[in-house]
Amino acid sequence: MTEREAKRAQILNLVLEGRCEASKAAELMGVSERHVWRMLSRYRQEGLSALVHGNRGKSPAHATPREIRERVVQLATGPYDGANDTHMVELMAQRDGLLLSRQTVQRILRKAGVKSSRRRRAPKHRSRRERYPQEGMLLQVDGSRHRWLGKDRPALTLVAAIDDATGDVPYALFREHEDAQGYFILLRETIRRRGIPLAIYSDRHSIFTVSQPETIDQQLEGRTPQTQFGMALDALDINLILANSPQAKGRIERLWGTFQGRLVKELELANARTIGDASVVLEEFVARHNKRSVVEANQPGKAYRTAAGIDLDSVLCFRYQRTVAADNTVSFGGEDLQIEPDSERSTYARATVEVQERLDGRIVVMHKGRELASTVAPLRPAVLRARRRKAQAGKRGEGRAGDGSVSSTPLSTPKDRKPGPDHPWRSRLIQPKPVVLTKSLSSKTDKVIEH
Repeated sequence: MTEREAKRAQILNLVLEGRCEASKAAELMGVSERHVWRMLSRYRQEGLSALVHGNRGKSPAHATPREIRERVVQLATGPYDGANDTHMVELMAQRDGLLLSRQTVQRILRKAGVKSSRRRRAPKHRSRRERYPQEGMLLQVDGSRHRWLGKDRPALTLVAAIDDATGDVPYALFREHEDAQGYFILLRETIRRRGIPLAIYSDRHSIFTVSQPETIDQQLEGRTPQTQFGMALDALDINLILANSPQAKGRIERLWGTFQGRLVKELELANARTIGDASVVLEEFVARHNKRSVVEANQPGKAYRTAAGIDLDSVLCFRYQRTVAADNTVSFGGEDLQIEPDSERSTYARATVEVQERLDGRIVVMHKGRELASTVAPLRPAVLRARRRKAQAGKRGEGRAGDGSVSSTPLSTPKDRKPGPDHPWRSRLIQPKPVVLTKSLSSKTDKVIEH
């Protein structure tokens, strides 16, 4: 019997003995007078058991069955170990058919001594920045270096973009390192799926900004040095905004916290071991994330612009300026490209062209917006002679060692020979004594003095 029930029994005994009125007993017990008479009637018939609640010792009708509670603990300490409570609820509903609330799962796990994997830091004072009012006005882009495939696997970089107004993630991809090509692919897929955004918000990585100061010529001409990605943004009329701190782009930084807490577990459950396997899981994961986390923008409509009439392959690529040689060739990547004549011009000698390295690996030569026909040019005679000398030197170096094995030590090459001290080449280093003309103070005749 609880203390409250013992108190009620004492008051009811006083009423039965006539030493306390029913109205006064109702005030002492905090119930109505009518309920006091009901309690007295049952108390006379059943005694102290009438004061005990009827459901005491019984399992509530809405209680979680013991088998389900044990299953939740088994999953939390087994395959879902490391997932936070909210993510665990989603995994159980998606993969095991257990439809439980987050509070129920938390109560079961805390009672079983299973702590949450989420560690929250003490909050710091900060000012909240208002979201941009319309979708497509600003995209935050960044890369997260992490061991996405497990602690025993090499680290990968996840490159993604998030809309500032809605929290929508238009695209994300895995790369071995954070590079410009990854951001080119990110922007291309974003444009194909959503459209061209008005602005992009990024950190001050060398992919986005040039760290070297402007030269005097650039200042006089009003030219600002740009990176390859910066030139692509300029061609698409996308404004680039550079953040001064990681906290300034907090929207995508919080996205990395969500992905590192959820996506790592999803990749582990899918047994993803390569970038290809991880990309399949990532696409499905981003779709579910957008369905769950996207909020409505303050203004209806979308600010994305259409990409109709724009050749994205010629914009989202690496571009280099070259001057065509007299034999209509340009050098790029250690090779010479032969430019063929066309209906516009019979020769492009001394013309300025743009060599583009496309995302699919093709090398394209452009002139005033037109693609020129080009092929790999024959090797220069000097290159052929150098290759022949190298091949001959390698053959001469193939000798027999004393034990009958082939010696891998090549013979001496002309580069190893040095001219002797009496070689004619050395005579060029002998400088003649300087001759100085001086004018005598006593006469107007010039005298030659040798030093």
